Amino acid sequence: MRIGYSVEGSTDRAFIGGLRERWCPGAELVEGRFRGSTEVSLRRGYQKICDEFSVKRVDVMVFLTDANEREWREVQREGRAKFPPECLDRAIHGVADRNIECWLCAEPGWLGSRLGVAPEQLRCDDPKGVFERAVGVNRDDHKEEEIAQIVKDAPLKSWLDSPSFEDFYRQAWHQSKQAVCTIENLREP
Repeated sequence: MRIGYSVEGSTDRAFIGGLRERWCPGAELVEGRFRGSTEVSLRRGYQKICDEFSVKRVDVMVFLTDANEREWREVQREGRAKFPPECLDRAIHGVADRNIECWLCAEPGWLGSRLGVAPEQLRCDDPKGVFERAVGVNRDDHKEEEIAQIVKDAPLKSWLDSPSFEDFYRQAWHQSKQAVCTIENLREP
C-alpha cells in the first residue's frame, strides 16, 4: 500500500510517520511536493499534488494543514471545495485546531509525564512552543523520529475529544475499510 501525504512541516510529517507505524507499518509513504507556505498556496496546489500522487499510484492521500487563527471546519470546507473531484474519494483532509501540536498535546497528562513537563503547560491554545522545547526541536534537528514515536505510543482514544482530530480519525477509519491497513477502533469502550 502507498500513502501519499502533503503537509506543512516536519512535525506534521512526523505525525504521519507515527500513524503509519501504528496503523499500517507495511505501507510506503510518498511525500507530495507542496510548494508554498500558506493554506492558500496549498489549495492552489491540490491539482498538481493529486496528479503527482496519481502518477506515483498512491492508494490514499493525506493532506494536513493548520487552522491557525481560523475555525478548522471553515478551513476544511474551503480546502475540500478546491480539491479535484476525482481525488475526493481517496483523500483525507485533516485540519488541526490551530496547529498539529494541539493534537499532539490532546492528552496533556500522558504527554507531560512522557516529556517531563507539567501538564498545565501543555493545556493552552497554542502548545507549539512548549511542545518543541520539551521534545528538543531546534533549527538543525526537528526530532521527527521522537515525535513519530510519541504518535505511535499516544493514547489516541482521548484525542477524540478534539472535534478536529475526531474528524481526521473518521476519515482515516473510512479509508482503512478500502485498504489493507487496520486502524484500531478508538470508539469502543
